[in-house]
Amino acid sequence: MHIFAIANQKGGVGKTTTAVNLAAALAAQGQRTLLVDLDPQGNATMGSGIDKRGLKRSVYQLLLQLATLTQTRATSPSGKFDVLPANRDLAGAEVELVALEQREVRLKNALAPHKDDYDFVLIDCPPSLSMLTLNGLCAAHGVIIPMQCEYYALEGLSDLVNTIKKVHANLNRELKIIGLLRVMFDPRSTLSNQVSAQLEQHFGEKVFKTIVPRNVRLAEAPSYGVPGVLFDKGAKGAQAYLAFAIEMIERVKNWKE
Repeated sequence: MHIFAIANQKGGVGKTTTAVNLAAALAAQGQRTLLVDLDPQGNATMGSGIDKRGLKRSVYQLLLQLATLTQTRATSPSGKFDVLPANRDLAGAEVELVALEQREVRLKNALAPHKDDYDFVLIDCPPSLSMLTLNGLCAAHGVIIPMQCEYYALEGLSDLVNTIKKVHANLNRELKIIGLLRVMFDPRSTLSNQVSAQLEQHFGEKVFKTIVPRNVRLAEAPSYGVPGVLFDKGAKGAQAYLAFAIEMIERVKNWKE
């Protein structure tokens, strides 16, 4: 089981879009996939077609050890991957976890008994370094960083890399950066191309070959509760995420060899 946190401290960079579409694309490739929604906004839950308002149990209960993973998970109706769903309750967990023992590894401990159930676990982290993000980073083997190719993105990236180094040093020795995914890419923009080239120069192999273009169909899909890769399979954004899933599977295979 490969556990990847999808993280970036900057908001609005396509973390949830990446989490939902990669989960659906991996499932379409026959991979047993679990998507963990760690954001109290519950956007990954809704984007997977699960109504966050009608949840009996969510990640909140899981982190407070009031429910098991088996009791909490739901299946995306269209995407055929499992989801540990989230809603506003999760905002309360932030405060409650602070006083609890082993607060950083609650998610890791909940996933441990299920290591044979899934090929991939994707964790959609909130856009801040919170106790929830920390749980995601402590549970993960690696981090996938979606980022836009713009000036401010590079500034935020150095903060995130430092955070990952700190978590690696103090809490999770397995944690490493798996790769950077360029999203919402506009090939006509000179700045986008310059930043993209800088990333390749600085991070080399860590930059995924797949580039996800700006795409209206990907943005429309969540309102229908269907992952973009299924909402319009022919759209450029959908094609990019399907290619990304294949690249991810290949990358993981190469580790084993």
